[in-house]
Amino acid sequence: MNTAPLVVDLDGTLIRSDLLVESGFAFLKQNPLKVFNTIKWILSGKAKLKKELAQRVSLDVTTLPYVQEVIEFIIQERHKGRKIVLATASHMIYARQIADHLKLFDEVIATEEEINLTSTRKAERLISLYGKAGFDYAGNSMDDLAVWSCSRKAIVVNPERGVLDKARKIGNVDQIIDPKKTFIKTLFKALRIHQWAKNALIFVPLLASHQLLQLDKIADGLLAFITFGLCASSVYLLNDLLDVQDDRHHQTKCNRPFASGTLSIKTGVILFPFLLISSFVGAYFWLPVNFLFALIIYYALTVLYSFSLKRMVIIDVIVLALLYTMRMIAGTFALEVELTFWMLAFSMFIFLSLALVKRYTELSEARSAGNPEKARGRGYYPDDLEMISSLGAAAGYISVMVLALYIQDEATISLYKQPQFIWLACPILLFWISRIWLLAHRGQMHDDPVVFAIKDKVSIVVGLLFGLIFWLAV
Repeated sequence: MNTAPLVVDLDGTLIRSDLLVESGFAFLKQNPLKVFNTIKWILSGKAKLKKELAQRVSLDVTTLPYVQEVIEFIIQERHKGRKIVLATASHMIYARQIADHLKLFDEVIATEEEINLTSTRKAERLISLYGKAGFDYAGNSMDDLAVWSCSRKAIVVNPERGVLDKARKIGNVDQIIDPKKTFIKTLFKALRIHQWAKNALIFVPLLASHQLLQLDKIADGLLAFITFGLCASSVYLLNDLLDVQDDRHHQTKCNRPFASGTLSIKTGVILFPFLLISSFVGAYFWLPVNFLFALIIYYALTVLYSFSLKRMVIIDVIVLALLYTMRMIAGTFALEVELTFWMLAFSMFIFLSLALVKRYTELSEARSAGNPEKARGRGYYPDDLEMISSLGAAAGYISVMVLALYIQDEATISLYKQPQFIWLACPILLFWISRIWLLAHRGQMHDDPVVFAIKDKVSIVVGLLFGLIFWLAV
């Protein structure tokens, strides 16, 4: 009978996450103006930082991304009569909550007071309790090498790069638990590369100014497209890091890489500033300075949105519409073409309608699930559905009116030889907006209507017809 205790690490082993990073982002989301407090705690040591965060931030341990293979392994060992110990560098407050939730551990060892229980300190604690080579240990990181070197058997779980080779050199690896990973696919999902299609709005000013065949401007547009995409992906990563707790309570967002644990939170922490810096550096060296300023404003708005504006009723959808419009504004700066009143007015109303479609879809799902409470992380209730649909449809129809007024403008008449052809675009746009809202009402809408439109065959045909009409009008 195997009587040696089985000791299991927490971060990266029992769960596909890091509680220190999670609690840090949760604290910053709740208290963005207290960022200097975290710096002060860091200077006082990791144990101090973990203690302060654990006392201020409540994490829902029931929704953490547990590694099912590890839990099954623990259950098997418990049935054999083994003592199971949770030993983690995370704070005792969180460790106790997890142990109470899972009910799989006989003892919990964690960071307390001024002692950060990691690496050699964890090894020393376990030796004092069970003796050298008196326990088996399941871990995943470089810090765990010190513990494996004094354990009887090493169980390697989801190893970080280079960890498995070094663990094998110790000579006591007994088992490897390493679920299949698709890192590149998961990374692309986190970066939301498919959302880069929205950046095609950068080229709209080029179309509107009839300069689409100028190769130098197309080249500038492509550079703007890439730098904007890098900036947007940086924002998506930061937003998902801040929203990881809320996403785990959402029906579909729980499958996002950070919320589900399929992508390391540490990877996101490293990647989002790298992408942002790359974006700004590229814009500074290769594009007009006004484009860089527009990119900075876009990023500032998205950060404000992530921290607070997304929870403010109506303000959130106005900001979303403005973020779409900022792509067109940035395009005029990158391509050095005129920014017109009609372009701004049309884009604000059409994108406000689509932003409201997005909120409608989220609330419709909540109502269908029988949830009458305010949406987590939002300022809306499911009972707001009817009002949101009224506002959204109205905003969409106003965009059609703006298009009709544009046809009668003197500048339009001088720009097009046959401006009367543009009238054909009005009923087509009316049809498309009405169809989008009808599909949303039926629950057939993707949570992002712009992405839906890119994939939807009818929307693609509508777009082609739009292009044909304006071509005939030239």
